[in-house]
Amino acid sequence: MSVADWIVLVVTLVGIILYGMWKSRGQKNMAGYFLDNQSMPWYIVLLSIIGTQASAVTFLSAPGQAYTDGMRFVQYYFGLPLAMVVLCITFVPIFHKLKVYTAYEYLEQRFDLRTRTLTAGLFLLQRGLSTGISIYAPSIILSSLLGWNIYTTNVIMGGLLIIYTVSGGTRAVSYTQTLQIAIIFAAMFLAGWMVVHLLPSGIGFTEALQVSGKMDKLNVIETKFDWKDKYNIWSGLIGGFFLALSYFGTDQSQVGRYLTAKSVTESRIGLLMNGLVKVPMQFLILLIGALVFVFYLYFRAPIFFNEAQIQKVYKTEEGAAFKVLEKEYNALGVVKQQQVREMAAAIKEKDEALVAQSKTALQKTEALSAVTRDKAIVLIKKSDPAADINDTNYIFLHFVVNNLPKGLVGLLIAIIFLAAWGSIAAALNSLASTTVIDIYQRMVCKKESDKHYLRISRWCTVGWGIFCILVAQFASRLGSLIEAVNVLGSLFYGVILGIFLVAFYCKKIRGVAVFWAAIVSEVLVIIVYMSEIVSFLWLNAIGCFLVVGIAFVIQQLRTRQVA
Repeated sequence: MSVADWIVLVVTLVGIILYGMWKSRGQKNMAGYFLDNQSMPWYIVLLSIIGTQASAVTFLSAPGQAYTDGMRFVQYYFGLPLAMVVLCITFVPIFHKLKVYTAYEYLEQRFDLRTRTLTAGLFLLQRGLSTGISIYAPSIILSSLLGWNIYTTNVIMGGLLIIYTVSGGTRAVSYTQTLQIAIIFAAMFLAGWMVVHLLPSGIGFTEALQVSGKMDKLNVIETKFDWKDKYNIWSGLIGGFFLALSYFGTDQSQVGRYLTAKSVTESRIGLLMNGLVKVPMQFLILLIGALVFVFYLYFRAPIFFNEAQIQKVYKTEEGAAFKVLEKEYNALGVVKQQQVREMAAAIKEKDEALVAQSKTALQKTEALSAVTRDKAIVLIKKSDPAADINDTNYIFLHFVVNNLPKGLVGLLIAIIFLAAWGSIAAALNSLASTTVIDIYQRMVCKKESDKHYLRISRWCTVGWGIFCILVAQFASRLGSLIEAVNVLGSLFYGVILGIFLVAFYCKKIRGVAVFWAAIVSEVLVIIVYMSEIVSFLWLNAIGCFLVVGIAFVIQQLRTRQVA
């Protein structure tokens, strides 16, 4: 990066930190640290919800996901708007009425301490692992830009985030997320505009969309029903609905966002607006990835997008063979450039026969390029067995660093950091609140001053930060980060949601039944996932229905025994 980029990056990040620390001054108790004394207006709640959900993984990995697999990932969010409506009718008024710090306090009132602790534990495990993956995302950037060891970078990035979160609490997280989201939207709009602007003369936005569509990257809707297909309209509407219902209704990192609102109405407006904004927002982020794909048809794409890894291969005995493959790949790239121009001309002339012919030729060259690339990846792995051979997370970063003008590169890198800090800080805050409220205060130390619990809350934030740094050290083996985070959530969210639905709507089912139902269901969900019976989105619905069904059966058996 240039000096101008570094200046923009540093000024943006330091400014956000100082702003958050200024807004969070004067916090003296847990109500202020975790809920900001329930003083947030709906628009701050909305932006905080979006900022918590849209991590660096979203802005770094989603364009790469569209580049490799098209835009069908957007269907993952189709169930979200409906889930927001259900939450506003059911979950929100209950949580506000009970005046809880965490979602899991209610479960002890409804069932027992054991069920509350189990549910809180499932959340802590899932959110701790997911946050570790989120720390890895911005570490990729620093590691690539500065040539640092990824493990050292994880420690540095995690350490900065711990300081940021401990110093501010919820108020710092919420208000800085508001500013972050504004900067993020502006920068991503500029990135999308630049992709089109950098295309060859005569190729505008419409032409780029047409080429992208012909290459099957605009596959927004997949109507074919297939249990094993990860992204189609059915898994998105049904599995995505249950995932969103659990994430926004039972995950403390999100519940803690809308519990800060002034009233039930403010919480509801924030959630409903999120339902309206999220799908178009994700669509546009994925669209940038589809446009980047077109860009690399017209201009040379690297054989592997993690260029730091390429430099390592050059220094090994596999370097010579790797360079031969690079030349072969670049030659195929020149062929693709000619073929995509022919396709664009055929589309412009509306010559369908020529369009089909040029599309077939381009797809064949793409397939040959993929074979050459696979051979290169084998050499990368051979030269460094610990190498991350999935470069999906580097595609958008490579485009930004190598093609955008000075200053804008620094801004785009800054927004990925900001997204990371906002979502990770909210996650650490929720991990600390759940640990203190649901475990420490309830089971370890019941009667202490607010000042004592505030101090413990800060130490818990530090402890969870260290745990997440350790998880980040293994994240390189997980492939596409945005998919990894959602798979991990799907393993737990359905079961947690099932517990809450039983609590709300099955008044005759007691704590013992739902406790054992949750344990059995979690084991079954993991077995289903490992057996690859269905795609991961369906695990949310399966886990939920298993808990409700098994709890009902156990309660019936217990009732008959008593009778």
